[in-house]
Amino acid sequence: MAKDFVKREENYSEWYNELVVRADLAENSSVRGCMVIKPYGYAIWEKMQHTLDSMFKETGHQNAYFPLFIPKSFFEKEAEHVEGFAKECAVVTHHRLAKSPDGKGLIPDPEAKLEEELIVRPTSETIIWDTYRKWIKSYRDLPIRIACNQWANVVRWEMRTRMFLRTAEFLWQEGHTAHETSEQAEEEAVKMMHVYADFAEQCMAVPVVRGVKTAHERFAGAVNTYCIEAMMQDGKALQAGTSHFLGQNFAKAFDVKFLSKDNKLEYVWATSWGVSTRLMGALIMTHSDDNGLVLPPKLAPLQVVLVPIYKTEEEKQSIDALAEKIQKELKAKNITVKYDDDTKTKPGWKFNEYEFKGVPVRLTLGARDLKEDKIEVFRRDTCEKLLHQTEGICEYIEQLLNDIQDNLFQKALKLRAEKTRKVDTWEDFKQEIEKGGFLLCHWDGTTETELKIKEETKATIRCIPLDNELEEGKCIYSGKPSKQRVIFARNY
Repeated sequence: MAKDFVKREENYSEWYNELVVRADLAENSSVRGCMVIKPYGYAIWEKMQHTLDSMFKETGHQNAYFPLFIPKSFFEKEAEHVEGFAKECAVVTHHRLAKSPDGKGLIPDPEAKLEEELIVRPTSETIIWDTYRKWIKSYRDLPIRIACNQWANVVRWEMRTRMFLRTAEFLWQEGHTAHETSEQAEEEAVKMMHVYADFAEQCMAVPVVRGVKTAHERFAGAVNTYCIEAMMQDGKALQAGTSHFLGQNFAKAFDVKFLSKDNKLEYVWATSWGVSTRLMGALIMTHSDDNGLVLPPKLAPLQVVLVPIYKTEEEKQSIDALAEKIQKELKAKNITVKYDDDTKTKPGWKFNEYEFKGVPVRLTLGARDLKEDKIEVFRRDTCEKLLHQTEGICEYIEQLLNDIQDNLFQKALKLRAEKTRKVDTWEDFKQEIEKGGFLLCHWDGTTETELKIKEETKATIRCIPLDNELEEGKCIYSGKPSKQRVIFARNY
């Protein structure tokens, strides 16, 4: 299956696009800029969703749902917000179709024009804060912790799209909280950023940098945007999740006040935070190789597959009995397993198929090996094979899955370290940015310099790392004083 699969070094973009399709993750839709997430891809997303949902609930959040449509007047209440999203909005103007004058097609019915146009949700701050105005009256109503978790779809009218990474419609989770004080809200925003980071590293096996965005890069309408930034194999950055401290901007725009403990009316303090199906893109580009998809065991829909090889019916019966025993033991350990005894396809085809789809472990139950009480074990992360005794095979597989999970993280961490370097001059910066990776550089803190660097090199400041050490230096572009380095990179 993978013989003519394009190599990463040949064309990384084409490799990614082809992998998404051939691994049965998704395909382009007939609707421009939209995708169809296929069952195998959606199964991975469901595991992400289930894990994150549990993490949210452990931090005290609840799930709710808000409308897909947002009155245009709501958007106009927060100036920065509308400016940030205006170019991406899809707008509903009519509620009915009618036959065209020539009778050959359909047009919006002139008599069914909406009194107020509706925005198809690009993000839900405005509709949620209009609702919070009705819910919040007193300090006793705070904090309100709502994760709008129908795991909603949103629409942002992107001109250039790529499946999972940037599409006109995508799936996501967005959380919104309201607090009594600025300190509580900022603490919440930072906490949720760490929740995302823990998920990325512990479940996705994707190392991330935890940081804060510059004023230019922060979310429209936010006071601070915290983020997790990942590095892909080609050295480009990917923003994997964001958490925003919104201050009182939306509370003031929608007049959301509460009666404080001092019996005073005050505006609430807010956060919002979200991740999307972009995480699927991060997962693919961090781990996969020239043989196809590579999945960390914690997110693999199928963790172990058993493939039989036999010649006689007697051998098949013996293998079937062993496969049933292994399946039962692995399922008792909450390990997902499949016995593929389908006779319509040959073992070689199955090997290629499961390898391409990134199944972490494959066991070959061969009649010849079983005569010696041995089973061939193949691990997808390294493509290594070994023979293991039948006795204790399930305990070995359980540990092997843990080893694969850790190995994928360590491999990605090593690559990031190799592609991260300090740069101190503008000439060196222009050369090094062409090689990809994270460049740690001094910056004078001005948006003017940030935009000039982006204009000349297409590199952006991905974040100011939260664990940054203060260090006196000079901005690589302007030469002005700087007290710390920031991360520059080209990004998806």
